[in-house]
Formats: sequence, structure tokens, C-alpha cells
Amino acid sequence: MKDYFTPQLTPSQLTGRNVLALAHMGDAVYEILCRGWLCSQEETIGNLHRATVDMVKAPAQAASVKKLLPYLTDEEKAVYRRGRNANVHQIPKNASRGEYAQATGLEALFGWLYLQGDKDRLNRLFAVIVDEIDEEE
Repeated sequence: MKDYFTPQLTPSQLTGRNVLALAHMGDAVYEILCRGWLCSQEETIGNLHRATVDMVKAPAQAASVKKLLPYLTDEEKAVYRRGRNANVHQIPKNASRGEYAQATGLEALFGWLYLQGDKDRLNRLFAVIVDEIDEEE
């Protein structure tokens, strides 16, 4: 049976994907990571939704990018820049154009990593975001 939960695209398939398609996937991946992390933190049910929204909104994602940039490989930085520079037509009212561009870059990176099946790297980068990275990594 085909595994729809963890698709794996080849490098050539990933290169051919529109960066906004990668960001579309990365948006979902990032949110599920945030939701899983918050549930593991024993947040009360009343706080889960608000805490998730606070983590996934564009200004918070833009702040996360600043933490991640020193940890990214050259290839990851290139994917991030492609997403950041994508031509997006609608910006949410709670974000500046720059914040939204950075958030789109982050989502493109997370979508790219997910679609190539690199869960370990996703976990490492997310650990940086939530300040749970080991100094040795």
C-alpha cells in the first residue's frame, strides 16, 4: 500500500515544484510540529488553540527564521530564499510584507524537507525554534 502520510519526492521532483507548493506543504508540517510540541508541554485544552495560533502566525515564524539561519546548510538557505522571494499576492493584516515573506520561506523549507522525507532534519530545526537544541548538535 502506498504511504500517503509520508510522501518522498526525488531531488528532481522537488526542484521542479513551485516554491509556493512547498510552502503549502510546509505550512501544514510546521503547524503539526507546533501542535505536537504544545500537547507534549501539557498545555491546558483551553490554551492549545491560542498557543498554536501564536506559534504559527507570520510574525512568530519570522522570529523563528532568525534563530534558524545560523543552522541552515547552503542548500537549505537557497530553498528558504526561494520561498522568501516568492510572489505572494495577499498578506494577512497581522503581518508586515517582510514578516510574511520570511514565514513563506520557512514554510517552503519545512515543506521541502518533509517532501524529501528528512524527518530528522525537521526535528533538529524545530528543536532550535523551541529552544530545545543541544549545544553539541
